[in-house]
Amino acid sequence: MSALSDNLVTFAILAYLVAMISHAVEYALGNTRARVAAAVPTRELVGAGVGGGGVPASPAPVSPSAVPGRSARRARIAGLVAVGATALAAALHLGALVTHGIAADRMPWGNMYEFVLTVTFVGVAAWLVVLWRRPSLRKLGLFLTLVMVLLVATAELVLYVPIVPLVPALNSYWFVIHVSTIVFASGIFLLGVVPAVGYLMRAGYEQGKRSFPYTLAKRLPGAAGLERLTFALHAFAFPIFTFAVIAGAIWAEAAWGRPWGWDPKETWAFISWVVYAGYLHARATPSVKRNVATWLAVLGFLTMLMNLFGVNIFFTGLHSYGGLD
Repeated sequence: MSALSDNLVTFAILAYLVAMISHAVEYALGNTRARVAAAVPTRELVGAGVGGGGVPASPAPVSPSAVPGRSARRARIAGLVAVGATALAAALHLGALVTHGIAADRMPWGNMYEFVLTVTFVGVAAWLVVLWRRPSLRKLGLFLTLVMVLLVATAELVLYVPIVPLVPALNSYWFVIHVSTIVFASGIFLLGVVPAVGYLMRAGYEQGKRSFPYTLAKRLPGAAGLERLTFALHAFAFPIFTFAVIAGAIWAEAAWGRPWGWDPKETWAFISWVVYAGYLHARATPSVKRNVATWLAVLGFLTMLMNLFGVNIFFTGLHSYGGLD
């Protein structure tokens, strides 16, 4: 089961890569219509046969719609392939988690490798739900699959450790309660940062900025829709994250005799909570600009990454369960 899980992760990475390339093809072909329309002139018909004064009639109008029409169909096919590949990757991803959990005889959340695999699966599963409800957001999949490739490949190539039993402190029913809610909220925050970054680029593009990286957002949906999606995802995840932090404090009281000890992971979890609370407060304050509030959402996810990677790699504490040497 452990070997099967490892193989499924590899195949999932390849499927995410195919999805990312297919999204990139759709993204590129989406610009073809505008380029061809600008390059092919439309000629007006002056007269039938030979016009007055012996001037031959101009050829029939040349419509640029034929070539872009083919490109549009190809772009749509590439987009559908991308969605199918993403769904296949998610299925392989889920299979890897299930087989890993069976091999370990526990929930697969005991180290950084397992945690990253689970968080990324929650993120991609939530993305498929969002895409099912709002197909117009499909072009955002390019950035989502890029994040999936980077994180899942990092888990497989850098964070991988053999299956080992849980450390004694984790052998508790609070393990399922606390970690499951942290994982779920983190996965939604992972998805939420994608439209947040997309909004910041798209808003700049709509304001006339044509330098990198704003030009990357040329084919994205409107900035207002991306901003609303960002807020909806964070508003959904934040109460779950709050419960997870409270559950962690209750578990710490039971395991270590104190609910809070300023352990590095506890401290960074609190920092993340404050930043995300600041984002939601700023988003609800009319005087705060939307891009300022959205930057707080991006900052919140950076603190989550610091808590996951930085704390486990560079700090030691009661929560040092990364599994890396």
